[in-house]
Amino acid sequence: MNYVIGIGLSLVVAAFGRWSGFDRDRSFYPTILIVVALYYVLFAVMGGSTQALLIESTIMLAFAAFAVAGFKRSLWLAAAALAAHGVMDSLHAHLVTNPGVPEWWPGFCLGYDVGAGLWLALIIKADGRALRAVR
Repeated sequence: MNYVIGIGLSLVVAAFGRWSGFDRDRSFYPTILIVVALYYVLFAVMGGSTQALLIESTIMLAFAAFAVAGFKRSLWLAAAALAAHGVMDSLHAHLVTNPGVPEWWPGFCLGYDVGAGLWLALIIKADGRALRAVR
């Protein structure tokens, strides 16, 4: 059920982004990528684990770097990084011991991230202008 809710919410956010016009800005999905990566940092703070905070911050910075590269160079990087974050969600418990992560979160986030990454890929495929780099 976590996966279904995550995918559904990613579609609701995508529809809202389309309806409001927010997704016309190249920064919309890269910003979402940064936000979803930041949640694990928040969970580390909530769990009171300094070690998890350091590891999660490092992982978040890597995804933030992909978000910036996706914004500046090609949104394909942001789409791929969103999907990759979903894969990381499925492996997260094996990579980091973070006591603040809710049990249901990895499945939910996997659904959301993969849904958002696939939706962004569809937007890019349908509209080649989305590929233009920022100067």
